[in-house]
Amino acid sequence: MPVPVDFRTLPFSINRVSDSGKYIGRTVYWRLYAIENSFRVIIHSILTVQINANWWTYVINPQKNSEIQKAKNRYLSQPGSTLPGSHDIYYLYLSDLSKIISAQRNLFVPIIPDIDRWIIKLEQIHLPRNIVGHMNWPNAADRIKIDRTYKEVRILLRDLSNSGFYIIIP
Repeated sequence: MPVPVDFRTLPFSINRVSDSGKYIGRTVYWRLYAIENSFRVIIHSILTVQINANWWTYVINPQKNSEIQKAKNRYLSQPGSTLPGSHDIYYLYLSDLSKIISAQRNLFVPIIPDIDRWIIKLEQIHLPRNIVGHMNWPNAADRIKIDRTYKEVRILLRDLSNSGFYIIIP
């Protein structure tokens, strides 16, 4: 079966648009989903241990919290719509997650000594994540970054679990 190419490089066909979407979904999107949600869980787990279960109020600045509450209210004002998650962390983007880790670096270092490397890795996939999140086609270099980061996140989670660190899903 031939690998689909970016539908925008060929004459228009709804089948090409669909094939492009299916290809991106099965090769790239799911990895970004796993990376971003894994870091939501990692952040929540570490900050719950290092601060307490209400870490959000200590870590998130009032302006960002206000933005999140407005977004939450938009969802709640649409009866029957699906909420992003039960915890406010699910309303944050990858760039926000990276900022939390950077700002609270001292709380992450005891558990993830190479946290600075992770901050850089998350920043390196920030733009490719936005490309895919806005339904566009990442280039080969971006797909490689995403693939590599996904594999390394799996290793990080395995190492955290093997060290006895308790993972807490928000």
